[in-house]
Amino acid sequence: MVNTNTNLDLDLLAHARDLIDTSWHLPLSLDQISKFIGFSRHHFIRAFRRAYGITPHRYLTRRRIEKAQYLLAFTDMSVTDICYEVGFRSLGSFSTQFRRYTGYSPIHHRLKMQEKKDQMYRTVPACYIAMLGLDQSMSHTSEHFSRSHEDPSQL
Repeated sequence: MVNTNTNLDLDLLAHARDLIDTSWHLPLSLDQISKFIGFSRHHFIRAFRRAYGITPHRYLTRRRIEKAQYLLAFTDMSVTDICYEVGFRSLGSFSTQFRRYTGYSPIHHRLKMQEKKDQMYRTVPACYIAMLGLDQSMSHTSEHFSRSHEDPSQL
């Protein structure tokens, strides 16, 4: 017999994860997310960790760092602009969290990615680069990362 409360919890937790995935760039709090799915803050943290193996705060931070890595690699935005674009409020905490998750500072990551691009242009034939669309300049905003463009305040 399947426990329907467990299935309901998993569905609600999936909604919470979707909210994080679509609103990572906003100043989300655990209180807001837990209220969104009707859980107490502490129950939400325990249930999310049990379901996904990571706390909701770490999941949100990881999503923000992933977006920052992408922006550092494929845009000319400053580190400070990227920090605020991905939802951090402090450049110091952004840099600390970025280093914790990647092992590198944001600037070092950008330089490393530029090195990889330079190596690709030296070793991959230009026709392959053009065929794969890797030679096109890209303009990216936070909208490109969301699975949805819904306004979370209306949820």
